[in-house]
Formats: sequence, structure tokens, C-alpha cells
Amino acid sequence: MKNKKVGYRWTICLLLFFATTINYLDRQVLSLLKPSLEEQFGWSNSDYANIASVFQLAYALSMLFAGRFIDRLGTKWGYGWAIILWSLGAMMHAYSIPIGQTITTVLGWAGIVLAPVSILGFMISRAVLGIGESGNFPAAIKATAEYFPKKERSFATGIFNSGANVGAIFAPLTVPWIATQWGWESAFIIIGSIGFIWLGFWLIYYERPEKQSRLSREELEYINSDQEENTSTPQEEKKIPWFQLLSYRPTWSFAVGKFLTDGVWWFFLFWLPAYLKDQYGMTGVSIMLPLTVLYSMTMIGSIGGGWLPVYFIRKGLAPYDGRMRAMFYIAMIPLVVLAAQYLGSISYWMPVLLIGIGASAHQAWSANIFTTVSDMFPKSAVASVVGIGGMAGGLGGVLITKTGGALFDHYKSLGHIETGYTIMFTYCAIAYLIAWMLMKTLVPRYRPVAKNHWRSS
Repeated sequence: MKNKKVGYRWTICLLLFFATTINYLDRQVLSLLKPSLEEQFGWSNSDYANIASVFQLAYALSMLFAGRFIDRLGTKWGYGWAIILWSLGAMMHAYSIPIGQTITTVLGWAGIVLAPVSILGFMISRAVLGIGESGNFPAAIKATAEYFPKKERSFATGIFNSGANVGAIFAPLTVPWIATQWGWESAFIIIGSIGFIWLGFWLIYYERPEKQSRLSREELEYINSDQEENTSTPQEEKKIPWFQLLSYRPTWSFAVGKFLTDGVWWFFLFWLPAYLKDQYGMTGVSIMLPLTVLYSMTMIGSIGGGWLPVYFIRKGLAPYDGRMRAMFYIAMIPLVVLAAQYLGSISYWMPVLLIGIGASAHQAWSANIFTTVSDMFPKSAVASVVGIGGMAGGLGGVLITKTGGALFDHYKSLGHIETGYTIMFTYCAIAYLIAWMLMKTLVPRYRPVAKNHWRSS
């Protein structure tokens, strides 16, 4: 029993946690440096939105193929190549100006002008980062499906997903200080290089459970205790028709939920430093404490959200049904964000705390919506379905980011930028209830997709 309760699978979960931490560290550096970079290069909110949107668009489109790539290549090297690419992309930001100058010169020979040098260089760097980072969640969810029985997956997902919060916490604690000491270029290089350290540990400690020498026989049996596909092979996995996944309602349920809610987290991640500057004149190291407090709150949501459905599952509900009930209660929590702007006149701590509650609810939601995929689909399809939903979430993020940039520039020109934030916070508050209702409509009850539905003859 000891091997069942405390075993090697939690070492894998820890590796997934650190990878997700690095993932969010790398993507948040730009937002924290936005005030100084826009002053140095003369960016508008729309310029910044365009740069951020390139990351989200590249991330979205790549998610569609990242899941498929990882299902075919396998979790170990699929994850490995992903972090190599995104770490290089993160470090490329330090060289955005020469990159932009080179491409502008080359395109100039053909009479093509795409964007100012600084914007173009950062766009290219963000695109590479987005392509690489798209592999994180498909690989992590697939690894969780491989190493955990269904009843533990939401909790394990909540733990590794909390790495997003830890990354968001460490970023404001480190990035402004590094930039102050050694320049903004050093922030991208130092933070970006951390991924290569993780890669070494991953290649040493990860292997498929069936081949993992560090895994006891008892724990392997426990991992596979509720699985119907313990004997699947890489050859079988290659037979999954990708487009057939789009014919299943659970695929669309996951994609709709991600499309409507992922943009909320992107907004909190990419625009909160700008919000603190626009509303309260806070920049640089002055934003370290409020952002640290806000993102620290989200850890409670990530881990607590992973635990909540277990309560309902123990009451006799199927895993999916218990998860959906938990997600309904979670979807109610972001409504507090509606009061963020109205109470902001009291102190900047009021919106920080209320947004922190909303962001915490997002992480609780995220821990559960990811796990609905492994509830419904066999392990051989998990990363592909996560990729489809991830693409939808990324496209939703592009829409939110572009809308935010346009609104902020519009209302800033009118002298009422706070109105733009009120509109965006309103959407952030109600998005989860809308998503839950649509998901429940698409998949009213637990209906797992059997692997033999698509096995090739």
C-alpha cells in the first residue's frame, strides 16, 4: 500500500510542475518589461497587443500540431524538444533589435515593410517562444494520463498546473530586478536558459511507466488499475485518425471551454502590469509586491480546484460528472471581478485581491477542464485532443488581447482608459459561466470515447 500512496509517479509530477513554472516564467518576462520597453521604443497599447498576439497565435496554431507530434514521438522526447525550442525563443528576445534589422533589410530589397524594427524583432521572438511553449500542456497532460489513475489525475494536474502560478510569482520578483541590474536583455537570457537545466533532469528521470526501472510493480498495477488500455503500443497509437477526433462532442466541449476562458488568464498575465501603470502609475520594482501577492493566491485555486472533484467522485459520481459539478461552483467565483474597478478608488489592493480571486478560480477551472480530456479519451489520444483545445484557447487569447489593446488605446485617447478595463473585467467575470453552460450542453453526462471506435482495420 505504501507504494500506491507515495511513489515514483509523484517525482514525474514534480518534473511537470517545474517545467510549467519555467514555461510561465519565460512567457511573462515581456509583460513585466512592457512599461520600459514601450518608453524606449515608443510602442502604443495596440503595438504591444500585436506583439503579444503573435505569441498567442503561434501558440494556438502550434498546439494543434504539438499534441499530435507528442502523441507520435512520445512524451519524453516530445517534451524535450518543446522546451529546447521555447528556451531558445525566450533567449532570442534579447536580440530582437538585430533580428528585426536583419529581416527589415532583407524584406526591404523586395520593397516590403511589415513593421518597425523593434516590433518586428519581438514578434519573431514571440512566435518562436509560442511554438515551443505549445508543447508544454499536451505533454504534461499526456504524462499525467500515463502515470496516474483517473481518480488522481485532477489532483496531479492541479499540482503541476500550480507551476504556472509559481512562475507568475517568481517573474515579478526576479525580472524587474535583473533588468535594473544588468539591462532588459539579460532578463530574457537568464530566465530563458533555465529550461536547459530542467531538460537534463527530464531525460534522466522520465520513461514510459512500462519501461520505468524506478517504478515498482505494485505502483504500476495501481496506475493501471482503472485503465482499459494497459497494453497499448506506439504502433497502435499511430493509428488514431486525427480528424476523427473532431467528430466527437467531448472534443468540442473542451475546445469551447478553452476558447472562452483561456483569454481571461492571458489577459491577467499580459495586461496586469500595464493596468497597474495606467491606473496607479506603478512601474518597475513597485509592482513586485502586488503581483506576487496576486499570483500567490492562484496557487490555492490550482491545487484546491484539483481536489474539489474528488469530493464529488467519492460521493459516487463518475469522474467527468464530479468534475463538471466542481467546475460549476468554480465558475461562480470570478463574478467578484465585477467589483474590481468600482472598489479600486479605495486602494490598488482592492482590485489586486479581487482579480487574484478571479485568477485563482481560473487555475481551479484549468486543473479540471484539462482532466476532462483524460476522463473521456484513451491515453493514446489525450495529447492530440489537448492540442485541439489548446489551439482554440490560444485563438480566444488572441481575440481578448487584440480587443484589450484597441479598447485601451481608444479610451485613453478620450481620457477614460478605466472604461476599457471595466469592459474587459466584465468579460473576465462572466466567461466561465458561459463556458460551463455550453460544455454541459455539448456533453450532458459522462460518455467516454472508446479506443476501438477508431482503431484501423
